[in-house]
Amino acid sequence: MDFTNWLGKPYNSLNAYLKNTYGEKLYKIAVDAGLTCPNRDGKLGTRGCIFCSKGGSGDFAVKGKSVTEQIKAGVEKFDKKIGNKFIIYFQAFTNTYGDIEYLRRIWTEALSHKDVAGISIATRPDCLSDEVIGLLRELKIEFCSSSVKNIPVSETDSIDVAEGKFIWIELGLQTIHEKTAEYIRRGYPLAVYDDAVKKLDDIGIPYITHIILGLPFETKDMMLETIRYVNSKKPFGIKLQLLHVLEDTDLADEYRCGMFEVLDLESYISLVIECLENINPEVVIHRVTGDGPKKILIAPTWSGDKKKVLNTLHKRMKELGAYQGKFCKR
Repeated sequence: MDFTNWLGKPYNSLNAYLKNTYGEKLYKIAVDAGLTCPNRDGKLGTRGCIFCSKGGSGDFAVKGKSVTEQIKAGVEKFDKKIGNKFIIYFQAFTNTYGDIEYLRRIWTEALSHKDVAGISIATRPDCLSDEVIGLLRELKIEFCSSSVKNIPVSETDSIDVAEGKFIWIELGLQTIHEKTAEYIRRGYPLAVYDDAVKKLDDIGIPYITHIILGLPFETKDMMLETIRYVNSKKPFGIKLQLLHVLEDTDLADEYRCGMFEVLDLESYISLVIECLENINPEVVIHRVTGDGPKKILIAPTWSGDKKKVLNTLHKRMKELGAYQGKFCKR
């Protein structure tokens, strides 16, 4: 199979998609909008999901500053020679769970920044109210152009790249299995996810579904069922996230009690390959592993060497002749 459009990788990575679509690599800046979560503020619970850290998955974001200040600090970390466009990732906690005018302000701040190509908003499927959907529709009309520009890449060739900004929504599904969802305290049934993706499809907002691999008590077949189900919804993107056990979480207590084991590197690599083979090649793979903060990471410790994980994955897929969509029923 020819992997030219995937920049040599055996799957449709986010990096390949961005270069093919926008003509350059885009860099991600994580921000903390100071929001909370219905699993934290008492609406559904106060302890969060069983695996969620105190930072609400936003441990890499700059805290205590406005969104504009965080963007400025993030941009300054990059050498402008290597690229000048960024994705602002609203990462910490639930970023559609707040006052609608506040959401309008922070999303507009990010989209209005001259160096920002688009925003990605991490949230829960049960936090997409009609007000939020209406706001997303408004901002899409205001900021997201569908025009295309032809730019030269050599003396003989040129490519068509998208102009205008983009808005993506990232949905924390994790699993389709209700028993697991109850165990991790997700707080909503699968039908809520189905409703959320329909709402987003209706207004033309691309969404990325987060799936956790290695959740306690789930078998490989169960995880592949989740992959196939999400794939059938035809999402824009999928994030494959390795389960991390982090300090100060209820999951850490159960891990230390010996209630479950985490995946080893070989098992994870094999599982990711099977997942990718069952995902439509048009779906953008936004992640194949994860970056647990090393200061609070308990297990698996091998995940701290991301370069090794990716190199092992790419080498193994090449050896097996594996690639995204190999066994996908399109």
